[in-house]
Amino acid sequence: MPRLPAIFRTTAARLSALYLLLFAASALVLVVYMTSLSTRMLTDQTRETILEEVLSLSRSYESGGLPRLVRVVAQRARQPGAYLYLLTDPNGRPLAGNVESLEPGVLETDGWTERPFSYKRYGEGAAATPANSEGHKAIAQVVRLPNTMIVLVGRDLGEPEQFRLVVRRALTAALALMGIGAFVIWFFVGRQALHRIDSISEASRRIMGGDLSGRLPVTGTGDEFDRLSENLNGMLARIGALNDGLKQVSDNVAHDLKTPLTRLRNRVEATLAGSHTEAEYREALEGAISESDQLIRTFNAILMISRLEAGYSAEATSEVDLAAIMRDVVELYEPAAEEAGVTLTAQDCPEAKVTGNRELIGQALSNIVDNAIKYSAGAEGGAKVAVSIVRVPGAIRLGVADNGPGIPPEDRVQATERFVRLEKSRSQPGSGLGLSLAKAVMTFHGGALELSGKEPGLLVEMVFPRQGG
Repeated sequence: MPRLPAIFRTTAARLSALYLLLFAASALVLVVYMTSLSTRMLTDQTRETILEEVLSLSRSYESGGLPRLVRVVAQRARQPGAYLYLLTDPNGRPLAGNVESLEPGVLETDGWTERPFSYKRYGEGAAATPANSEGHKAIAQVVRLPNTMIVLVGRDLGEPEQFRLVVRRALTAALALMGIGAFVIWFFVGRQALHRIDSISEASRRIMGGDLSGRLPVTGTGDEFDRLSENLNGMLARIGALNDGLKQVSDNVAHDLKTPLTRLRNRVEATLAGSHTEAEYREALEGAISESDQLIRTFNAILMISRLEAGYSAEATSEVDLAAIMRDVVELYEPAAEEAGVTLTAQDCPEAKVTGNRELIGQALSNIVDNAIKYSAGAEGGAKVAVSIVRVPGAIRLGVADNGPGIPPEDRVQATERFVRLEKSRSQPGSGLGLSLAKAVMTFHGGALELSGKEPGLLVEMVFPRQGG
């Protein structure tokens, strides 16, 4: 009982109660309407059959006169389930029929009786009176013949009344059962919904308290509560990933950028400590500017990666040709590859259209090609880097393959993280952001960055979703 007020304070309970009241009012109107409609239909049908019977007696009177009419009335009055028949003289004394007595005043007016009247058939007990509420009720049509004889043809109202009572009882019982069922369903469903809401609220309080690893409960029923919880859990997972990325960036900035900043400070301090020529001062300043530019490029790369991974970028997308981007990048890096002794080739292929940003794709491919040239230089048998485009069902794969030392399978996932530099790459210049930026660009384009071995070497593929599937 103490939980009932809490239930009624919920919107679901108030809506359920409102719907229950609306349903009860509608059912009550339906009971009244169906009862009155059924009674009216039966009454109209009764009037029609009485009129037909009166016309039939009129034809009998016209064809055979009073004797034939008396015979027909007497014959029909004795049939099972007969109508009410009464043939009287002008003073109201019965001559034929099955009615022994009538409520006073019924035979005084021609046509339909103004209201149902009491009567008594032959063979029944005490005569019915207006005060006798248990007496039979009937409606009738009174016809006065040319010879002043009076004919009454009527129908007992017991059948319509009984039908109306049956309909009323049936609808009332149905209303009661539906009302009880609705209340029971509302009670149990309302309690379950309240319990679900309480569990979601409790999980939300824990999450707001700082436990971002917590998740809203999912029962597996697939209802609206589960769908809401799944969406919110996805949002929490995304927030957690962004927070982890932010923490990782902070840690990486603190560790990996400390060395170049320290080197820059030491270079400036060493220059100021001694006496140098103007050329030496200029060389020191140019070195400091170069170090600063590298730091600025690193911070710009970090900012771009963070924006792309968060799903936000001011860069516009349009239909671009991967083959054209591939040719431009290869042409750009051919002098650097030739200087490093690396053979850089590009596959000759037709257009490969995708929806994306040309500058971002070009920058990501440049990073991958630059890494391939840098790490394949000095490979046995001649360093080679090949850029190719492969069409597969549902995707276009832009790949860069080299014959360098490659990356062990267990380190390939780690190699795409920010500031990660494997042991074999420590001797090479760089910040460890190349593959991380490429991965962020592919995430922005709804694709993926895949690394696989070439034995020897490494294959890095940018997998784009293909237009039209």
